[in-house]
Amino acid sequence: MDDDPARAGVRDTYDRIAAHFSATREYAWPEVESFLTDRTGTLGLDVGCGNGRHAELLADPTDRVCALDVSRGLLEEARERVANTDVSDTVGLVQGDASSLPVSTGTVDLAVYVATLHHLPSRELRLSSLDELARVLAPEGRALVSAWSTAHDRFDAEAGFDTTVDWTLPGGERVPRFYHIYSPDEFRADLDASGLQPVEVFVSSGNCYAVVADGERKAT
Repeated sequence: MDDDPARAGVRDTYDRIAAHFSATREYAWPEVESFLTDRTGTLGLDVGCGNGRHAELLADPTDRVCALDVSRGLLEEARERVANTDVSDTVGLVQGDASSLPVSTGTVDLAVYVATLHHLPSRELRLSSLDELARVLAPEGRALVSAWSTAHDRFDAEAGFDTTVDWTLPGGERVPRFYHIYSPDEFRADLDASGLQPVEVFVSSGNCYAVVADGERKAT
């Protein structure tokens, strides 16, 4: 990670804004809540876990959760949050890279990979991360993937594009964050180009979403 300035920049940005970012991210997304309804498993995975709000939710239908983020600052926020819950013994926090998951092949029953894919600074890395998600999913495993979309009201574009979106810290300091804004068609194309099998693809609240399975199921 440190050898790649672009990826290190993403990590450093979120280390810098971690405390303030976490304070604004109290509640789980309704799409994640809906995805987890009536689903259960042994191992859960939260890729890009941030302050742990979705890892905490994921701990309910699974026996244990691996909550991964590239930012040590955000992991510290997650550690504080999870420590104050009854799932503190079942959520493990790991610093790691979405394009090289430190998880055994075929072991994850439920995963959430939300609001993270769009921060990887190249298509190669984004596809690698989707392939990694496919690798770790169990044969009957399911994951929810999301990315910011051109369907959002703030964007006037049809094709996907790279941009920066500032985060404003208390006191007015603006910290730019890299985003790749997906068009819905491009999002589907990247899913199809990866090792994942899209089960359901949709747009909600300005984000592209997909429920996905391991792509080994594509031939069945």
